[in-house]
Amino acid sequence: FVQTEYLAECGALIATRRPRSPDEPRIWAAHFAVVEGEIVGDLQYESDRARFIGRCRTVGTAAAIEHHQPLSNTVGTVLDPIFSLRSRIRVPPRKVARVAFWTLVAATRAELLDLIDKHHDRSAFDRVKTLAWTQAQVQLRHLGVEAEEAADFQRLAAPILYADLRFRAPSEAIIRGAAPQSGLWPLSISGDLPIVLLRIDDIEDMAQVRQLLRAHEYWRLKGLSVDLVIVNERASSYIQDLQIAIETAVRSSQSQPPLSEGLAKGSVYTLRSDLMSVDARSLLQSIARVVLVARRGPVASQLARLPQPVGLSPIRHPKPSVSLPKPASASPPPDLEFFNGLGGFDKDGREYVTILDAGRTTPAPWINVIANPTFGFQSSVEGSGYTWAENSRENQLTPWSNDPVGDPPGEAIYIRDEETFDLWSPTAQPIQDGGTYIARHGFGYSRFEHEANGIALELLQYVPVADPIKISRLTLRNLSGRPRRLSITAYAEWVLGTSRSGSGPFLTTEIDGATGAMLARNPWGMAFSGRTAFADLGGRQTARTADRTEFLGRNGGPESPAVLIGRVPLSGTTGAGLDPCAALQCVVELAAGATTEVVCFLGQCATPDAARALIARYREADLDAVLKEVTDRWQKLLGAVQVKTPDRAMDIMLNGWLLYQTLACRIWARSAFYQASGAFGFRDQLQDSMALTFASPDETRRHLLRAAARQFAEGDVQHWWLPHSGQGVRTRISDDRVWLAFATAIYVVSSG
Repeated sequence: FVQTEYLAECGALIATRRPRSPDEPRIWAAHFAVVEGEIVGDLQYESDRARFIGRCRTVGTAAAIEHHQPLSNTVGTVLDPIFSLRSRIRVPPRKVARVAFWTLVAATRAELLDLIDKHHDRSAFDRVKTLAWTQAQVQLRHLGVEAEEAADFQRLAAPILYADLRFRAPSEAIIRGAAPQSGLWPLSISGDLPIVLLRIDDIEDMAQVRQLLRAHEYWRLKGLSVDLVIVNERASSYIQDLQIAIETAVRSSQSQPPLSEGLAKGSVYTLRSDLMSVDARSLLQSIARVVLVARRGPVASQLARLPQPVGLSPIRHPKPSVSLPKPASASPPPDLEFFNGLGGFDKDGREYVTILDAGRTTPAPWINVIANPTFGFQSSVEGSGYTWAENSRENQLTPWSNDPVGDPPGEAIYIRDEETFDLWSPTAQPIQDGGTYIARHGFGYSRFEHEANGIALELLQYVPVADPIKISRLTLRNLSGRPRRLSITAYAEWVLGTSRSGSGPFLTTEIDGATGAMLARNPWGMAFSGRTAFADLGGRQTARTADRTEFLGRNGGPESPAVLIGRVPLSGTTGAGLDPCAALQCVVELAAGATTEVVCFLGQCATPDAARALIARYREADLDAVLKEVTDRWQKLLGAVQVKTPDRAMDIMLNGWLLYQTLACRIWARSAFYQASGAFGFRDQLQDSMALTFASPDETRRHLLRAAARQFAEGDVQHWWLPHSGQGVRTRISDDRVWLAFATAIYVVSSG
């Protein structure tokens, strides 16, 4: 909805968002540069993120930088807008040049143009910097905060935003106190905001209470929403002098007139430990982002006693060393129908095959939605995607992304040669080595093929007909003519909720004693808090970690994980307070010409016992038979109605893919690349279910009853709703109500 334009007279990019309704406030933004120095050539600009970064790249590897491409100088309506300006300047020996980049926001175009004009000179930066410094001093004086103290408050802001175990309770205490968010509600604390906890038991330490109250006001002034909880841990007595002092300090701090109207949310809570249950005290300790003890002195003293972070130096990890295959002579693509240069249909239209070579990518992620009624995953041609259980939005096991440019992977499989330490992956994400990657999207499965470093790889992924488990089967064939020793590492970023940043601080992980699998839980979540997720390498894992920071490294990424690039053994770390992931590793010995298979399981069950039983069953299962059951079901369903028309393309779509997407994507998953809603739409899924009237009338009937349950006695309906909770939006959109009667009539006529 964002439209951009370029103002040549001031060298500025401006943007605005089209309003959704006539009364919605407009917002305008501008970006420009002021150069002090000798400019060489014309200014270049870009407003299209896809052109600037390039598919499957990051800002660190942006195509516009790495390939030395000129910026396109295009503006208008783009799907993924950015501001990018490039100035070329010449800096003589021992001279200085300065470039000031400005980003301005205004309510109207006229106001924005005035701001651009006001700041488009070389003295503007120094002027604004001085005004900003002056304003900061006024704010600090109003709050009674010294500059050094403000710096300490800034340091505390980091663990409030990004959970840091050094500031939290020990891992054992986090696990011991873990409970659903509703456990805070009897204390009148919502749990929606990060919590800073101050424990105090002596009136002599009231200075720390007053300091934290100043910190809370400072954070609110800076737009950081946080709840401050002060717990009086003094033993119960008739004279509550400490409690009276705490409450007086809070009232005094809140009596000051606010310096700004637009303060962030966040409250101060004063609690008495002797009036709280043991469970409530443990829960507060467990979930607080920062835990401070008043008797340990002011914030500066407590910060000074923190241990230094381990392995967090901002080093640049080298790109993985991969031996590229020898370039083969150009060969025509296989006999694919409707081949478009990247892919086409195979097996009479039942598979869509994509061929990526020489670093090529699809213009946008081309995904397969693979699901049963309660579980599933997405898989793109490059191998990225995510997995969910029960609900594709509310209970993501691994992270969903709808970034059509970067398409970041939240799951990956790595192969490393333990002699040469070459590192590669069976799919084009996260490591693309310039070789050829073949992806086959089929009904209920996706298959990937790649060859590198003398090893032929095939990765087959699917879910069973009914069970909540993703099966990934990696087959390795040694073509190198010599024995090979390879490590296989399966990696997944745990979410267990709607977003990794929201649920990550509350996740707990452990290694199951009975199976050796990694188990993960989110006790904090409201909808699915009792469930147990698991990751397993078929029992073959010999090394593991649940610490994402350890695995990727500080400022690292899945394209070059620090542990694998740095040749560091996995530490075996699990517990709570981590940035959670599942990294499991095994080592295989492959004789020349030999083949082996490594199986990875990822899933979630209602209880730990159910997870153990499911893992044990699938370790012993005939996985070929499981796959056959999946493909047989789809063949029976999609073969129920066959159409022949003069248009072969229409036949391929009608005789499989449209019906497959209707059931797997629209009704079961309710998720795709553009949106992961997890919700039923009253109108949308009624239309979808009508498509199943002939092929699966029972499925149509189930959804008719499901939709009828969301209509009110007055005749209006829930426009959409989440099936596990009933949460949704009640509307009187007229055409919603039409579809229940119409779809029911179609079902009755078709099924009798």
